[in-house]
Amino acid sequence: MLISALDNARLIRRCVYARRNSRSWLISAPRRSAEEYVSEDWAAVAKAINQRVNELGWRQRELAERSHVSQAIVREVQHHTVERRRSPRTLESLSTTLGWHPQHLDALLHNRRPPEAGEPIANPTDTLWSRLDSVEQRLAEITERLDGLKSDLATVLEHVRERR
Repeated sequence: MLISALDNARLIRRCVYARRNSRSWLISAPRRSAEEYVSEDWAAVAKAINQRVNELGWRQRELAERSHVSQAIVREVQHHTVERRRSPRTLESLSTTLGWHPQHLDALLHNRRPPEAGEPIANPTDTLWSRLDSVEQRLAEITERLDGLKSDLATVLEHVRERR
């Protein structure tokens, strides 16, 4: 999933806010434009899931139980009855349960080539926590520098006042 710099900044702000002000780590997904919804191919996702479930000889309930996704959501996705924004974790869970790369269904949804099972995960949100930690570390460094400048400025002001 490609995220614009602005959306990425908003997501980081939400994470920082959630981390500081809540015990819960649930963060709403960034809002998407109408163009992003139009370019989604839920029919391809449904077709891939149906083919794979048939190959494995599973029923819908078994896929729901194994993936820890509600059977109602599995039914909606599998039969392409409701087109709405889904959590990336839902598609990731279904993908891994079906033996695919975690981003397989997301790639199909966005008309991209699905990654092979051994390929590394290239989702920007996967590195979000490490990036958030580095931002917090950088903010701590900046705070230390500002504190140093504040004390240096106080020293300079003290010397100027003494000379008057």
